[in-house]
Amino acid sequence: MKRAILSILTIVVVATSTSAQYVPTDENLRAREEFADSRFGVFIHWGIYSMFAQGEWYLQNAGLDRDEYAKAADAFYPHRFDAKEWVSAIKASGAKYICFTTRHHDSFSMWDTDESEYNIVDATPFGRDVLKELAKECRRQDIKLHLYYSHADWSRDEYPRGRTAKGVTGRDSTRINWQEYYGFMNRQITELLTRYGKIGAIWFDGWWDHDEDVTPFDWQLDEQYAMVHRLQPACLVANNHHQVPFEGEDIQIFERDLPGENEYGLSGQAISRLPLETCQTMNGMWGYKVVDQNYKSVETLVRYLVSAAGKGANLLLNVGPQPNGELPAAAVERLHAIGDWMKLYGETIYGTEAGDVKQQEWGCTTRKGDRLFVHIFELAEGKLFLPLECEVREAKCFVDGMPIEWQRVEGGIELNVGVVADTIDYVVELRTA
Repeated sequence: MKRAILSILTIVVVATSTSAQYVPTDENLRAREEFADSRFGVFIHWGIYSMFAQGEWYLQNAGLDRDEYAKAADAFYPHRFDAKEWVSAIKASGAKYICFTTRHHDSFSMWDTDESEYNIVDATPFGRDVLKELAKECRRQDIKLHLYYSHADWSRDEYPRGRTAKGVTGRDSTRINWQEYYGFMNRQITELLTRYGKIGAIWFDGWWDHDEDVTPFDWQLDEQYAMVHRLQPACLVANNHHQVPFEGEDIQIFERDLPGENEYGLSGQAISRLPLETCQTMNGMWGYKVVDQNYKSVETLVRYLVSAAGKGANLLLNVGPQPNGELPAAAVERLHAIGDWMKLYGETIYGTEAGDVKQQEWGCTTRKGDRLFVHIFELAEGKLFLPLECEVREAKCFVDGMPIEWQRVEGGIELNVGVVADTIDYVVELRTA
């Protein structure tokens, strides 16, 4: 009966959507502002792939049989999962929201869904709805909850095969049926948006699975986006498609690169006026990989967070929990260290916009009203030239308030800060007009 009601609700919501230009509600616009002000979130990639300790793409990378892979669910018992510990560690880092993977490309659902028995409650001996526990704890600790959801699927028969997972075996190609799969997705998304309280964003992924189709694949995103916005008007829609934002989206995502950069090869798209978010791994993988202990240093992570803010973007920093349900100790240590830094310097990050001076070799700037924060990572010389057109009234060290000597020069100002070394980020605050 519950599934039938959800199916009817989904049909009604989708059927009433239109292809008209998307006009966000006032609730949605306020949510966008709050999202942009938060500047820092934590991504959690967790599923039965953690059992193999080879990362979240193991089913595809190893070319496994989907039914053999699925047997891992019967042994998935994350007895050390504690939503309170997770949320507490993440909140202590200074992050304002969590993005949790509800269903990755392997098709395993991390909540008590009616749409498939291939989920953490029905298919595992653990039998607990971790999303329900996480959502409850996020509300208790006042942390926003965002939900990752995969469009691409390597296991379900109905999903039209894309360019990935061609080596995955065990699927019945005679059962491919896009409309059936589309209905399945929308019913699951409806569950997520009607059973777990207020959701900050739905973070879609997998559009790129059909980006090489001879005939452009119609994901029917406009109807799906309209459904999300009708169920929760303030819920933001994001899609990790590596393109300029589509109609109906509220966030622009950049993967493993800051906006305007493209070292990883997925982020060459133009920068929109939507709130921006760059997602990045703490080590090398998204999901837990036992041999990947190459964690980035605290200095690197903090500077990446600052640089994202300097470009007017949020940082969504990933953690891949272990199969037993614990966050890796190396990740927790870094979250704690980032939190210590944010206690001192969070004011120069939260609620800021991109600064007047773009990213430089020495660092970057962020702005909040008439306050311009100059983030200096390294400076071998004692003076720093800033090409500023605004009037500068005061310069001081942000931490201790000590005055910083400065002078007006041709094309801007020059700060006399001395040599900056052996520090993560030396911040100078300028009062401007």
